[in-house]
Amino acid sequence: MQNQTLKQITLYSDGSSLGNPGAGGYGGILEYKGKCKEFSGADAHTTNNRMELKGVIEGLKLLKEPCKVEIVSDSSYVTKGINEWLNGWIRKNFTKVKNVDLWKEYIEVSKPHQIHATWVRGHNGHPQNERCDELARDEAQNIKATL
Repeated sequence: MQNQTLKQITLYSDGSSLGNPGAGGYGGILEYKGKCKEFSGADAHTTNNRMELKGVIEGLKLLKEPCKVEIVSDSSYVTKGINEWLNGWIRKNFTKVKNVDLWKEYIEVSKPHQIHATWVRGHNGHPQNERCDELARDEAQNIKATL
């Protein structure tokens, strides 16, 4: 794998929850060489942070080979968690950390990839972030309507 050139993927992701906790959704876009694939999902009872992280996890699950992944999110919880906090949480066995189940799932799905997360200001006209927000909100509203 060392000699192989990894594909450069951008994973845009956002989460939404109507009430915190409440009905929630996530939305994302995988981008490779100008081609985009959208994905989204929902949870009937969740929090905003869980949906922010779930969007990243589900996006990584869609990758079929090891990649160099730039995660773009308006969640400082997700970007700082990935770039700054995760190694310390692992050393402390996730003591006093919320959403341990999802962080452990993130660790598993991120293993084959080289990952860096970038924070962008939400609701600031970033086209992909705005689209992810729309996907996440639609999912949250759809699942809330079924409850």
